[in-house]
Amino acid sequence: MDDKLIFEKSKKGRKAYTLPKWNGEKNFNIADKYFRSGKIGLPEESEQEVIRHYVNLSTKNHHVDKGFYPLGSCTMKYNPKINEKLASLEGFTEIHPYQDEGSIQGVLELYHELDSMLSEVSGMSKVSLQPVAGAHGEWTALKVIRAYHETKGNVRKKVIIPDTAHGTNPASIIMAGYEVVQLHSNAEGLVDVDELREAFDEDTAAFMITNPNTLGLFEKNIKEIAEIVHSKGGLLYMDGANFNALLGIVKPADMGFDIMHFNLHKTFSTPHGGGGPGAGPIGVVEELIPFLPVPDVIKEDNKYKLNYNVPQTIGKVHSFYGNYLILVRAYIYMKVLGSDGLHRVSENAIINANYVKKMLEGHYDLPYKQHCMHEVVFSGENLLQYGIKTLDVAKRLLDFNMHAPTIYFPLLVHEAIMIEPTETEGKEVLDNFIAVMKQIAQEAQEDPEKLKMAPETTPVRRLNESLAAKNLNLKYEEKD
Repeated sequence: MDDKLIFEKSKKGRKAYTLPKWNGEKNFNIADKYFRSGKIGLPEESEQEVIRHYVNLSTKNHHVDKGFYPLGSCTMKYNPKINEKLASLEGFTEIHPYQDEGSIQGVLELYHELDSMLSEVSGMSKVSLQPVAGAHGEWTALKVIRAYHETKGNVRKKVIIPDTAHGTNPASIIMAGYEVVQLHSNAEGLVDVDELREAFDEDTAAFMITNPNTLGLFEKNIKEIAEIVHSKGGLLYMDGANFNALLGIVKPADMGFDIMHFNLHKTFSTPHGGGGPGAGPIGVVEELIPFLPVPDVIKEDNKYKLNYNVPQTIGKVHSFYGNYLILVRAYIYMKVLGSDGLHRVSENAIINANYVKKMLEGHYDLPYKQHCMHEVVFSGENLLQYGIKTLDVAKRLLDFNMHAPTIYFPLLVHEAIMIEPTETEGKEVLDNFIAVMKQIAQEAQEDPEKLKMAPETTPVRRLNESLAAKNLNLKYEEKD
């Protein structure tokens, strides 16, 4: 081993010391056959070529910094770069979860303050920041609901959801040990209150609902829904995936919700997708606080502490204290915008969605024509007569440097096209998207083969998904 300079950080800067040569002695129990006898043979490239390689890869991938990304229900909006800059500060990135509380007072203060901020915007009494994804927040909330009922000696078996529920909802319910009961939406795309009244009984633990729902529609009967649930001793749970339509306008607790989760990586602006990163804190009303996960951050004698002394807690649901740097980004986002800015987030999201709705109505089917909230769901069913499916529309959009909206969801809309423009896109971007969508609708009539062959300009052309599904090859082969 050659002498190498190793740098060590100190308060005065960086100092260098020499790593001594290895004397060749094997002072460790490793068999001789595992020692390398020749050169490593690693490929060598110049820094310039390496940089070009990764830059070229990045331009092949679509992302919100490159083009419009109207992915319905996922809120793929612009993420301010100040979030990334501040979240990369050494005081955040170089701490260790086993550090003494006295050395991480700033971290614990941020936790404590973010808890208060989320409680304020939601109307909830307390927030746990531990869950690390929306679905993880769902599961954690359902475990809290189970613990609440068990302390009353009332072990309930069912959780009710509407047919507009997110796909993770029934999965979380099953994982929490409950049975799933699904309700049908009424003609307006909202919860059928009469069906809920008939289905909700003393064996039902909770009604789990997204508001606004996945059709982008506000549940106008939410107060009546809350009364039905509470009259049977149940709890009303809000999937907070669409909370960016309510910020500064109405608080979930004021609508009668007892518990909810926040998608910090969606509502409060954190880069996400492809499986992470995320954060799914849960907020609860006063009566449910004793069951929240531990540890909780409390303030005593002007110091912040991790409190594990919570007798009725459901316990820990994640290693250490949550997905910390995602919480930092959400904290910065809320601090920068303030209460007025958060209100404008919802206003602009609603205005943008309704503008797209108005401009595309008549070009695509619109199953639910009432005022929408942050997203709008069209249907491509009117294009089927030309042999064009929603999938073809989505593929064609890629040729215009736009990510496709969510398609074929929610399931109760045939050939669904779910568009969420978010609050961060300006009118010029929306007008361009609208013009392209109109052009595609016209191409469906005049040149349908063009849509069937799309995309034409992307690095990877359309895959034969049917063939791939029929001829799965999942066998692992080890190569020399």
